[in-house]
Amino acid sequence: MANIKSQIKRNRQTEKRNLRNRKVRSELHTRNKTALSEIEENGEGKEEAVKAAIKRIDKAAQAGVLHKNTAARRKSRLLKRLNAS
Repeated sequence: MANIKSQIKRNRQTEKRNLRNRKVRSELHTRNKTALSEIEENGEGKEEAVKAAIKRIDKAAQAGVLHKNTAARRKSRLLKRLNAS
């Protein structure tokens, strides 16, 4: 346990950010999984599912949870799968 005041504060901030980022990442995984399953099943809502996943990826990149190149790569892969189906 830290006994320096600034480090104690830093630990509190890190914990808050980790919780916030975990929620964002969890939703990203869920949206991505939904979109991929819709694409594989050739469901009618596959375009909407991909659109929702891309929106969440963009928001995560904007919030700093994902690096912008990581976000671009994930979007590219999703769209590639969609167009191949």
